This record gives sequence, C-alpha cells and structure tokens, in this order.
Amino acid sequence: MSKVHPIQMSHKDVIAGYLFHCPGCGEDHMFTTNIEARPQGVWSFNGDLDKPTFSPSLLVNGSKYKEDLVRCHSFVTDGEIQFLSDCDHGLAGRTVELPEWESGEDE
Repeated sequence: MSKVHPIQMSHKDVIAGYLFHCPGCGEDHMFTTNIEARPQGVWSFNGDLDKPTFSPSLLVNGSKYKEDLVRCHSFVTDGEIQFLSDCDHGLAGRTVELPEWESGEDE
C-alpha cells in the first residue's frame, strides 16, 4: 500500500499531483506536480509512493470542510511529515510517519 494517491487531470491521462492524508488536521492535502495543473508553480517529487519526498513545504490556509482549520504547514520527506510550529493543530512542531493511503479517501 502507498502513502500518497495519484490524482489525474480531468481532461488528460496524466497525473496532476498526489494526495496524502494529514493526521494533524484530519484532511487530505495535495502536492501538485504537473505544471499544466498549476502554472504558477509545482512541487518536486521523488517518485516513491511509499517514502515520498516533496519540495518545498506545503502551506494550507483554511478548509472548505472545517471552519476551525486555519493553518497546516509541513514538509514531507522520506515518508514522514514534519509539521512546522506555525500549524494550528496538535501536531505542530512534531514529525510523524505519513499514514498509509486508504482507498476511498479521495471519493
């Protein structure tokens, strides 16, 4: 089982990016890796679905699902999430293993 889930672009048979489940805020976040999907810039990806590394950090401000989520800021490196101290959840400042992706999380 992998830690990230590829998301295809709707109009093409190419991958737009990768979702992962964030244990800090309980939501799925996406690193966009295809410049066609995000012309203003993308994240680099090492290609490893089990021990992924994305660069640079990912900053999520707000949520369309949770009114109380304001900020989630992290690095994903070698299959671990390093939550930065400016996160608004209980894992701020900690590093934890990226959880396994479970099918159906993106549906």
